[in-house]
Amino acid sequence: MRALVVNCSPVSTGATAEICKLVARELESDLKVRSICIDAYVFGFCKGCKSCLETGECVQKDDVTEIMEEYDKADIIVMVSPSYWGDVPGQFKSFIDRCTPWCNTHEPHASIASGKKGYAIALRAGATMKECNRIMDTIEHFYGHLEIESCGRLGLCKVEAKKDVALRSGEISAFCQRILEENNKSIQQIEELFGDRTPA
Repeated sequence: MRALVVNCSPVSTGATAEICKLVARELESDLKVRSICIDAYVFGFCKGCKSCLETGECVQKDDVTEIMEEYDKADIIVMVSPSYWGDVPGQFKSFIDRCTPWCNTHEPHASIASGKKGYAIALRAGATMKECNRIMDTIEHFYGHLEIESCGRLGLCKVEAKKDVALRSGEISAFCQRILEENNKSIQQIEELFGDRTPA
């Protein structure tokens, strides 16, 4: 089983990246993990031309396709986003906009393999959960249109720097253990359903 951990921040060395490292480390005990950062890829803004609504393809040929190939390979996806002015970072939002060719609200549309489970983690410097919930809602909305099942969320308030992440490592570890437990339960259910046969 493969897991994809996505740093949705434009910063590859900050608190978000530190959380991604912890998540990857926890999941590596049972899963093959790939970690990526949105900012490591180059892609343009959505032009709003709506060509993809008719063709299922974007007129721009850039790294969005490469990112979506990573989503396609994964069985479990964990997206981690900080709060920028109470919402997701602009780079992350631009990526979501560019995923319109894969959106299931129109035909034809591109698609990734089915049966994926998605998890959302949000962090913010402030003390209330409202902003975290908004970010996690955005991630889960994105999952829904890619037909990825939303299976869990974790909001982390009062996290601004890497040093703050260490204080929340217990919560992050517990969240990851839930992911692994749910994954193992799903595997057991498949094995009980198919016995020694491998599902097609």
